[in-house]
Amino acid sequence: MVIVLLWLILFVLAWPVAILALLLYPVVWLVLLPFRLLGFAVGGVLRLVTGVIALPFRALQRVGGR
Repeated sequence: MVIVLLWLILFVLAWPVAILALLLYPVVWLVLLPFRLLGFAVGGVLRLVTGVIALPFRALQRVGGR
């Protein structure tokens, strides 16, 4: 709700800037989309590597805890 009110205030005070922002938002979103996908991929790979490295230690904890 607050974002809508701020956008309306921007539209009243500087309508060319508001219309430009409205038109450029999808373009910026499309440009940034590959970086978001890359971030998900890198995060997944890092979790996989962490799991592979931690697996022997987790196995030893279970054996030693019994």
